[in-house]
This record gives sequence, structure tokens and C-alpha cells, in this order.
Amino acid sequence: MAALLLTEKDVEGLLRMEDALGAVEQGLRALGRGEATNRPRQRAGTRETTVNVMLAAWPARGYAGFKYYTTSREGIRFWVHLFDIATSELVAVIQADRLGQQRTGAASGVATKYLARPDASTIGIVGTGWQAESQLEAVCAVRAIRKIRCYGRDKAHRERFAKKMSSLLQVTVQPIGSAEEAIRNADVAIAATNAPQPVIHGDWLRAGCHINAMGANRLETRELDDAALSRCAFVATDSIEQAREEGGDLVEPMKRGLISWDRIHELSEVVAEKVTGRTNADDITLFKSHGIAIEDVAVAALVYERARDRGIGRPISL
Repeated sequence: MAALLLTEKDVEGLLRMEDALGAVEQGLRALGRGEATNRPRQRAGTRETTVNVMLAAWPARGYAGFKYYTTSREGIRFWVHLFDIATSELVAVIQADRLGQQRTGAASGVATKYLARPDASTIGIVGTGWQAESQLEAVCAVRAIRKIRCYGRDKAHRERFAKKMSSLLQVTVQPIGSAEEAIRNADVAIAATNAPQPVIHGDWLRAGCHINAMGANRLETRELDDAALSRCAFVATDSIEQAREEGGDLVEPMKRGLISWDRIHELSEVVAEKVTGRTNADDITLFKSHGIAIEDVAVAALVYERARDRGIGRPISL
């Protein structure tokens, strides 16, 4: 069978957040049980252009694959190649910007499902870009959210974001004038930024809050200050190996002895019920997201099978 080429438009029509949530949760559970393998992101290139590659295999699901993407001043381009693990045949080449957005939001949604208080009803989010949309969509899918406060540096943009997300989620999204006002009293605090310096501070966090920090993925960038990390009773990430290479939110405080690697757990361990996350209603919990390849393979497998069964996509012969 020829491989399928799936475009962003194809993915948009095939993938819903509830699908991505289920696929990512299953993929993380397999990883936590030792039934899947994941390799951290590798980067190569120059200051102007970088190629990033991520690889994972999930034998029981029947697939292996890798995502690669280029970053430059001209933009970012994402692709996933998916292979049938039994035959080694390439089965799909997928444009993966939308896929990546959904799987990143879904990872935060899974973390929220397992780590946030069951009665969490308010969100505070710093960042109002495209990735922020799926963060809100995923959290609202796993908790009964009644109110969201959002902050972004551009007033007009955050107002447009609030209007769009209020309509999409059928939840009141209030644009406000500072990161602190967004985060204070939030049951779920989200950082979805490219800011080089912390945008969430420890003294803003209410007892029992859960944090999803997904923006900073280089050692020189951080979204949380030291006080925020110090207040966390439980810290999870999607890959400790990857966090050691690019998790400034964790690595920098470790250099000063504020936290140690033996206190960091992988979200897959929580999903596989090998580790207990929240143990107290007043615990502050953190999911430091980097985005890992098993999440991409899990979602890509779902998208491919749905496309194959519906006759969507363009066959390509190689």
C-alpha cells in the first residue's frame, strides 16, 4: 500500500481534542509501563536555522515514527513520518503543525486530569498565542471550568483571544492587564509563552493550584521563578532525559540546590499508576512540558488510521 500524504487541512478535519487527549494518555501509559520507547529531541544547525528531530516507537500499537521540524526567520515547518512497525513500511507523511498543537495541549490536559484538584474551576493563563488555544481547550475538556483569565502583552491581541476562546469553549474568558492578576486565585495556572524570564511567580500561587508550564524549552529560558518551583509538592515532566537538556525551569534551580532530580517524576509514571501525584488538596503541582515524540506517534497513528479508513489523503509512492 502506498503511503498517505496528509496536509494540515486533512489533519484539521480528522483530529479533535478529545481524540488527542485519549491518544496521548494511552501513549504515555504505554511509555510508563515500558511498552513504548521515546528518544529526546536532537537539534542541529546554525543560529539562523535549526533542524529538530524526535523519535518514538510503540510496538503494541503497531507504529514507530519521528517528527522533524525546521526553525528559521522564515517560520517553522513540522512533519511526522509514521511507519508500520511489523513491515517497516512508511505508511504516512503528515504535515504536523496542527497535530503538534493538539498533542501539546493534550499533554497538559492529561497532566491536569491526573494532578489538578477534581474541583478545579478557574484557569489563569499567561500567553495568548496559537499554542495557548489548545492548552485551554484541553484543560476545559478534563475539568468543569467556569472562568478563565488571560494575559498577553498586546492588549488588542489578548482581547481578540479572549473573545475567540469564549465562543469556542462556551466559558467566560476575561482579558486582564497583568500576569499576576491572571495567576492569582487560579486553580490551574498555565504558562504558554516564549518569554526568556519567569512569567509565573511563587507568591501568586494559591494553595492547591496545578501548573502547566509548556513554553520554555531551552536551558536559558524560564517561565517559573525559583519561589514557584520551591512551592511545588509534586513535579512532573514528560521526559527527564529531555528536561536535563532543555528544561531551564528545572535545571537552573538545581544548580543552586533548590530541587534535585530525585524529586522529578515523569508524567507517564503517574498515568501508569507507578507514582502518585497529588496527595493533598493544598498541594501545588507542576507539569513541565517539553513535548515528546511518543505523543506525536500516538496522535499520528490515530490520524493516519482515520484517514485510511475514510479515504482521505493523497497516496504517494516512493
